[in-house]
Parts: sequence; structure tokens; C-alpha cells
Amino acid sequence: MADVALQPELSPGWLTSMIAGIGTPENSARAKQLLSGRLASHPERDDAAVLMLLTGDNAAEAEILITHRTPTMRSHSGQMAFPGGRIDDTDLGPVDAALREAWEETGLQRHRVTPLAVMPSLTTAGGRRRAVRPVLGYSADPGRPHVASPAETDDVFFAPVADLLAPENRLDVGFFGFTGPAFWVNDYLVWGFTGVLLDVLFDAAGWAKPYDPSIVPLRRALKRSRNGERHL
Repeated sequence: MADVALQPELSPGWLTSMIAGIGTPENSARAKQLLSGRLASHPERDDAAVLMLLTGDNAAEAEILITHRTPTMRSHSGQMAFPGGRIDDTDLGPVDAALREAWEETGLQRHRVTPLAVMPSLTTAGGRRRAVRPVLGYSADPGRPHVASPAETDDVFFAPVADLLAPENRLDVGFFGFTGPAFWVNDYLVWGFTGVLLDVLFDAAGWAKPYDPSIVPLRRALKRSRNGERHL
């Protein structure tokens, strides 16, 4: 059976540039560069999917759904993430999986989400290198997403895009050869895979603003955060 259909024609006008931008070869190359060459080695087989959900009436009021992974998780504990996870055999595809995972983690009802686009598969870091398919979605009325699976997430919220884009909330972090974009929001540090996806989204939409390019050691940045990433 086919995956849940994309409906870019139902997108609000202020997201048009983002939808067009994330699928370009230039954008894929940017994601590859930021992830230090970690493009999926088997792009025909997606292991997981994440939902990048935007809401709002215009770009100035836009918000994006982010979760904080419970620090007791075995993998990526304490990190900021988009709702998502493994693509099960019963899922129709990455869009279906992203919607299911978002419901399981945040209570977001799938009928409230309009799937708009998917990005090429990207590979996560660490021992479990997974090919992840990012799914872009929009909701005019997302309801009230919340912590629906405390074992996986302990905080769920909509981050104002204007706050994420503010130069004082942007930085580049470095860690054992990795250098990548990061964002401050609610005293959390959004970095790694999620930070790269945010950077790519904002760049594709033409929303990015100049910020201090100095590289901050990741450990130092995490010490002032409330992520609780004990493995670093």
C-alpha cells in the first residue's frame, strides 16, 4: 500500500519557499556537509522517520514542535528531538510512521496534520547509525501536544521560530571533530541531528539570519543547559 499522501497544495503561502527548498540538490548537499558526510548508505531502506511540524498564521508567528528525550533513555538521552522513531513493518511508509510516532509521543492527532514534503534520508550518529527520513508537516490547529510517553520524552512544546532564529540564540558547537549548528530555547540546547535539520529548514526557507560563527565546545554549552545529557 502507498504511504500517506503528501499535500503541498494545502500549505499556507508562507511555507512555499521552505517546501521548494528542502528538496533541492543544494539543500541535500548542505545537510550532508553539516552531518559530516553521513548520508544514508542505503537510502532505499528508511529505518526511521521524524515529523518536523510547523504551526502558525505566518512566518513571524510560526512555531515548531520539539521534544526533550528523557535522560534515562538508552540512546540519545537528554537530547532535543523531533517526534519520531523506527518505521515498523505495519507502517505504510515514513510519513505514516512519523505521524504514528508523533501521536504516541505527544498525543498529536494525525487528522490535524497536513504532510507537505519529505527530505532525502540522512544518517544519525553513534553506534546505531539509522537512515532517517524527515517529514515536513503543517497544522493550523495542532490541539495540545503533551508528554504522552514519559519513558521516551519528558517535555513537549512548540518553540517560536523567531526565538530560534534570534542571533543570540544561535551558535555552532564542536565535539570530537563534529562541528554543527545549535540553538537555545527554554534553556535547552538543540544540537546534533535536530540542530542540523532546523538549520537546513530555515536556510531552505530563506529565514536564516547572521550570527556569531565562533565554535563553542559542546561540553561547555551543555553545562549551562538543562538537557541532562550525562554521557557527555
